[in-house]
Amino acid sequence: MRKEYEVLDDFLHSKGLRHTHQRKKIVDIFLSTEKHVSLDDLFKLVHKEDRTIGYTTVYRTMRLLTDCGLSNEIDFGDGVSRFEHKFGHEHHDHLVCMKCGRFIEVVKQKIEDLQGRLAKEHGFLPTAHRLHIFGICKRCQSRGASSKG
Repeated sequence: MRKEYEVLDDFLHSKGLRHTHQRKKIVDIFLSTEKHVSLDDLFKLVHKEDRTIGYTTVYRTMRLLTDCGLSNEIDFGDGVSRFEHKFGHEHHDHLVCMKCGRFIEVVKQKIEDLQGRLAKEHGFLPTAHRLHIFGICKRCQSRGASSKG
């Protein structure tokens, strides 16, 4: 986690912002949470530790973490913004269950290679990409769920 704090400290310094106790607490909790976390979920975790930290402070801190490259903000189509660790984590895509909301991280080099070839064929310089595949997970299928459509 040391490198993450260096990235954040450099970013805050470049913007003329301070590294406050509240930001540190939020960052500590976010970095120790190895899952996709919504603002509401993160706020609850932070509020358990320090009741003086407000929702707006959590929101602004996550904006900073996204802006400096420590987190990604993701919406799996349900209108809920979730944050995941970005720095030091391998790029991955997501399979999203439309029944239970579960999401699975997947890494396939063939998909990455194909995306690169497509961009090259069209003279396109990609700067970022996300792939979310929506469907029904194995668990919901076994429970007799049918796809939405």
